[in-house]
Amino acid sequence: MKQSMMTKTGKDKLFSLLLAAPAIIMTVIFILVPVVDSVIKSFTEYKIKNIISGKPGTWNNFKNYTKLFQNAKLPQAISNTFIYVLVVVIAVFILGMILALILNSGVKAAKIIQGVMMTPWVIPTVISALIWMWLFQPQYGLVKYLVSVATGGAVNDLAVLNNPKTALMGISIASLWKQVPLMTLLLLAGLQNVPEELFEAATVDGANKVQRFFHITLPSMRSVIAVAVSMSIIENFKQFPLFWTMTGGGPDGATTTLAILSYREAFVSQDLGSGAAVTTVWMLLMIVVTYFFNKAMKREETA
Repeated sequence: MKQSMMTKTGKDKLFSLLLAAPAIIMTVIFILVPVVDSVIKSFTEYKIKNIISGKPGTWNNFKNYTKLFQNAKLPQAISNTFIYVLVVVIAVFILGMILALILNSGVKAAKIIQGVMMTPWVIPTVISALIWMWLFQPQYGLVKYLVSVATGGAVNDLAVLNNPKTALMGISIASLWKQVPLMTLLLLAGLQNVPEELFEAATVDGANKVQRFFHITLPSMRSVIAVAVSMSIIENFKQFPLFWTMTGGGPDGATTTLAILSYREAFVSQDLGSGAAVTTVWMLLMIVVTYFFNKAMKREETA
């Protein structure tokens, strides 16, 4: 009997492995192998001519990293990346939570609203960028017109994407428009799984809505929040299409992130080894931020 159970367990494990095998193979081929290849290339002199000739890169004694850390654009790129990620992730979470609470409150036509709300998320990122470029257009853009009307004509020269002080904000707004729907859907799923009995018990004990939210809703959703925010951190760290389409990293480097710097080094300067070095630093920063966020979430869970 015991041997039969062990055999069944072994078969279940084998079956589970077979089901997971396609995903594992795809992950190795399309994620792990390119990452390892990029890290290796970051230590070599590897340019367009190497691709054309088929010759491998040559070891260059950390020259790519020396060049990178001497690049005056690197601190600004890191700063822009962290500011953008911090602002967008926090704003996406707050707006997503507000919308999720509204949709979970029994509002009429909630399902229809959810469907319509997902429209920005399913639109390709480049198309989203073009839409917001039109909205921010300094001559005939809708945003300029609305601001002019709201201020009684006092502000009639608004050029969001052309001003170094507002360009990053403009891209952040476009990013929020696209990302809030998915965050809302994830948080709504978490809200719907919070046991009603907890709210009823808290209400009997005299807890108000704010107390119930902070002491019951948020703790009960901690795992969902950890996954949703981690996804948002990764998504915004690697954001490239919005930046490249809307500003190309300008004006005056105001929207140059690590993604833009990596692309410029690799494909504009045609130095793939240097671009790989930027990508490696960029990836390490993303991993560190995500790791410490999840570690903080686990610490709160065990507290």
